[in-house]
Amino acid sequence: MNYKHLFLLGLLFFLIGQILLAQGQDFVYNQQPIDFAHWFLLLGAVCLMPQVVQFPKKLFSYVGIPLTIIGIACIIGMCVLDFIWWSYPNEEARIEFTKHISNVPSIWKPFISIGSTSKVFNLGLTLLALNYFKHHKWGVGLIVLGTLVLMHIIPVPYRLVVGYTLTFIGFSFVFLKRDSVPFSI
Repeated sequence: MNYKHLFLLGLLFFLIGQILLAQGQDFVYNQQPIDFAHWFLLLGAVCLMPQVVQFPKKLFSYVGIPLTIIGIACIIGMCVLDFIWWSYPNEEARIEFTKHISNVPSIWKPFISIGSTSKVFNLGLTLLALNYFKHHKWGVGLIVLGTLVLMHIIPVPYRLVVGYTLTFIGFSFVFLKRDSVPFSI
């Protein structure tokens, strides 16, 4: 079964979520009737899962698939916590919740320290993309560039928006580019 289009939709949802988050914390907390930014991230993560386990069974996939799945789990947990923060009526309540969960390493480490940075997730996606380097150099190159931006190695303004834009375009080249077809008139 081919889940490539669902995967691309998931990356698009990630990008939309990051665009909404780039509007600032006040914007996110004032979204109504739901926290659209984190719902887009959550739906994006869920849309990625079917394709992640379908990547070719090659060396890069044996490392990339588990890293990406761990990253997706961390992002889902982060979204759940962000839904809770969003639900609090004021900043004081959010600060109290933050103080509480920051003292619980089994919550804070995987879902805030790891989930919010998405480094494990993006490293996994990059490794999965390397499976296609031979035939899709430009697409894989954009994904690697996007990962370098997302991991702060290449500093740019609106890092998350730029990084996920490059990742989305790169995987679009990989998954939507037709194989070489003979030219005919």
